This record gives sequence, C-alpha cells and structure tokens, in this order.
Amino acid sequence: MKKTTFILVWIAAMFIAPLKAQETASNVVMVLHGGAGTILPEYMTPERQQKITVDLKEALNASYAMWKKDGSSLDMVVAAIKILEDSPEFNAGRGAVFTHEGHNELDASIMSGKDLNAGAVAGVSTVKNPIETARAVMESSPHVLLSREGAEAFAERQGLEMADSSWFYTEDRYKSLQRALDEEKKNGAVETPVDAKMGTVGAVAVDREGNISAGTSTGGMTNKRWARIGDSPVIGAGTYADNRTCGVSCTGHGEYFIRVAAAHSVHARMMFNEQTVADATKAVIDELGSMNAPGGLIALDADGNAVMVFNTVGMYRAYITTDGTIEVRFYEMISEDR
Repeated sequence: MKKTTFILVWIAAMFIAPLKAQETASNVVMVLHGGAGTILPEYMTPERQQKITVDLKEALNASYAMWKKDGSSLDMVVAAIKILEDSPEFNAGRGAVFTHEGHNELDASIMSGKDLNAGAVAGVSTVKNPIETARAVMESSPHVLLSREGAEAFAERQGLEMADSSWFYTEDRYKSLQRALDEEKKNGAVETPVDAKMGTVGAVAVDREGNISAGTSTGGMTNKRWARIGDSPVIGAGTYADNRTCGVSCTGHGEYFIRVAAAHSVHARMMFNEQTVADATKAVIDELGSMNAPGGLIALDADGNAVMVFNTVGMYRAYITTDGTIEVRFYEMISEDR
C-alpha cells in the first residue's frame, strides 16, 4: 500500500466516527481551547501537562480579573489569547509551527457579538500578538481582514509590539518541520500529518452586560506552502459571535471548517432552527465527522451555557465560572478543579 493511501485510510478510521466527546457547563464567563487533535495520552508527559495546565489557568484568571472589574468581553478574549500566544506550548504566536520555507506565518481573528464587528489578520510574521492586531483591524480600520506585509505595516502604525523570528522559534516545532521535509525527500509529496494541523487557540467570553466575544489564533499547519490560510482568520469559519445566539471558536482541519462555515453554522442553527447551543454544536461536528474532518469547537451563549465538543482523541480545553471555579481538561479527564 502506498504511503499516501495508508495515511488516508488511517485518517478515515480515526475520524469517520462522528462525535467522541461533548461536554457542557453552566454559569461560565469564559471557555477556551488550546487545539483539538492534541498529543496522544501515551506521549503526554506530566511535565508538559503541568505547563499547559498552568498556561490555561493563567489565561482564564486574566480574563476573570477583567470580568470582575466589569471589563468587556473583547478585553477578556484578548487577555486570554495573548497569554496562550506567548506560550511555546501552543501552535499560536511563540509556539507556532513552521512553513515549508522555514518561517512562521500567523493568523488570528476576533468578533464582537454586540454589533457583529470583526477583525482578522493572516500570514503575519513580525507581529508579537496577532490577536491584538486583529482587534486593531476591527476597531481602527474600515476593513475586516488584512494579510501579510500590509497587516504588519498596519500593526506598526498602530504602535503594537513587533517581534523578530527568534521570538517565535521553538525547537520542537522546528524538528517537526524537519521530519516533514525528510518524509517528502524520501517519499515525494505526502499527506500532511493530522497532528500538524492542530494546536490553534481560541476563547469565547460573556461579560456582565451579556455581550459575547470570540477570538481565535493559530500558526496554521506544519510544512504549509504558498501562503496557505486556514479557517482561523475567516469570520464565520473559525470564529463567530452574535449576542442573539452564542460565540464560537474552532480548531481542526481548516479547509473543512471553511467549507461548512462551521462557526456561523452553529449560530444559524440556533437562530433559525431554534436549536440549543449543545444541539447546534453537535450537529456541526457531526457534519464535519461525516466528511472525515478532524477537529473541535467551543461555544458560549449569553446565559453562560458553554459547550466543548470534538471528534479527535483530545482537545485542550478549560473554562471558568462566575464564582471563579476553573476546569481544565485534556482528553476525558479533569486535571484540577481550581
């Protein structure tokens, strides 16, 4: 059997099964994810699990501090995602994967459910925190999506913090690229490994006024070429928010999330089919599963009902409730409750 055929069969076997996990929680003020298709349990070390847990908790606590001070849901989302972007443990910002050419190209988006305003950037390499630039595009430009050098010039003009390539470099991500390049050299063009497409971070928050915001940030996929852009910076595919329904952030094989407009589909099912947030998210993930598309998403409505759903082995995910209780989960387990 050819290598490419084997990989395709393996993907089908892994992901044709629709839903692997759906969890709900109430009284939530923020829910976040650190990517679906995470490290398999047998390869997860206690040290790495602890690092990821600390980062997720720090992101939630930063958001919660703003919620307690009557901060906006936009402020909450940016505060949380910035912490995850600055961590080397996630495929966003500092821990972003490498392109075929050996550099990092970052994507991010943010949306306000109060007025449906949105901003996004794609393919940036010198912006330290892409989520901040996405918000600046939303609030300080007439546009929704800026890309590459133009987005970077805009970020500099806005006075946002820039960074050179050394900030984004991590040894693990670079080694992943070298393995992919070696595989290509030996066998020609092969399917991108499923785990190379995962690791996106995202957050959805609801503030004290009931306004919902959602944001997503990613480094894309290992060994990506030709300035590929996935779902994360695409409003309606990787990110969506509307106070009338919910906020959504997605993670997974972006090409499929774009095709089904995954984030907006959750909203539409709630808006027009009058589905609950739990039923709507399940339907969208089931649709992706029927396409053999791996991934997951988080969603939060204005009443504080949160859903975390995925069809992969695991998804780094966490939430914080109105009383400050935190849950952090990797696979089916709860790591700590505060």
